[in-house]
Amino acid sequence: MIRVSVFYPNQSGSRFDLDYYVKRHMALVESKLGERGLVRWEVDRGLGGGAPGAPAPYVAAGHLYFESLDSFQQAFGAAAGEIMADVPNYTDLTPQVQVSEIVS
Repeated sequence: MIRVSVFYPNQSGSRFDLDYYVKRHMALVESKLGERGLVRWEVDRGLGGGAPGAPAPYVAAGHLYFESLDSFQQAFGAAAGEIMADVPNYTDLTPQVQVSEIVS
């Protein structure tokens, strides 16, 4: 199984609408990728960094789970345009993406 993580950096002066992201954007993602191999999704809200009182490095992160890298690439390739077009509706941040293999 793989996890596609989309991290939104915690940058001063930037905009991120967590409510929109969870309720509307991730619903769009699920509607476009759910029948194409999306197993499940999760959203994290950053609370803090590693040291006491340190700010969270990311304001939020979204995680998509697929059985394989190939299944993700095929699913996202078919739906990327509509999903990416929705990003400006909830943020002006440039997300960082990481694809990971879940090993345990």
